[in-house]
Amino acid sequence: KRERERERLLTRIKRASFAFASKASAAATMLKYLSKVRIEFNAFDPRSASALEFLAQCNSKKSKLSNPKCEIVVKRCTDDRPPHVNVTYSNGKEDSMDGSQLSAQQMRKTILEKAKWMEAEELFKEAGLPWPVIIPLEEIELAKKTPFKLIKKIMR
Repeated sequence: KRERERERLLTRIKRASFAFASKASAAATMLKYLSKVRIEFNAFDPRSASALEFLAQCNSKKSKLSNPKCEIVVKRCTDDRPPHVNVTYSNGKEDSMDGSQLSAQQMRKTILEKAKWMEAEELFKEAGLPWPVIIPLEEIELAKKTPFKLIKKIMR
């Protein structure tokens, strides 16, 4: 029974990872995992381009449909601070990104990566398995010695 539960969980995790593979819907699914987005920028500062692009992605129709409850707050500044994007995930964790250093695509990718981990954590908790997963050192050493082709066959 435990083995069937494990197989079902692995199947759900694989399906979840395939959902993230679609780049066309990445911007739309991004808001699904957020409860609040706060964007601070100076409209006359050229460094604000990525923050404004990120704002445009958050305000798109598909994004808003994916999570209508996500609060989007825009603060226009007049000082010389770099643009900042602060996000609050649905689990309450917060993240701050510098809009002058990261592109809108990099910010979105960061959010989706963290969302993937959140989803995996949720799946493990639903199955009653411990999180985070602790892999014994013996298995890690064995994996280092195992040829990649064999690992690929095992994962299928």
